[in-house]
Amino acid sequence: MINTDDFVKRLESIFDLYGLSSSSFADKISVQRSSLSHLLSGRNKPSLDLILKIIDVFPEVDLYWLVSGEGNFPKNNLVENSKINEELKLSVPTLPFQKEENNSQKKEIELVKTISEKDQILTVDVKKNTDKKLERIVLFYTDGSFIEYLS
Repeated sequence: MINTDDFVKRLESIFDLYGLSSSSFADKISVQRSSLSHLLSGRNKPSLDLILKIIDVFPEVDLYWLVSGEGNFPKNNLVENSKINEELKLSVPTLPFQKEENNSQKKEIELVKTISEKDQILTVDVKKNTDKKLERIVLFYTDGSFIEYLS
């Protein structure tokens, strides 16, 4: 028989490793959030279906560890290493001038994209309308005046 309190602690270990909340965990393993909530509160015991879904979605979770607490979690250390690497990347501080460079680089990239998109639109229009000839251009100004150019 499964000790529900210990099972809940092991579930919380899985939450912590993957950085999931109980609701996102329930969504990920395709069970109703209320079912998981009842399990976490001690109202219900874990079902076989729930255990199989956890093992299916999270192959690093050892069945014997999940059910009885015996064995290792995770099965291999690759998951731990990848989590440690992610934490290290997140803990490296970004210097203020790096943020400014990133913002200015993003603005430059957006400007280049905008310019290239405009060039593509103009090029496409010219290619599509090669059989048409320009008759006139009229510019209207906010003061109500206008200029007309005839070809």
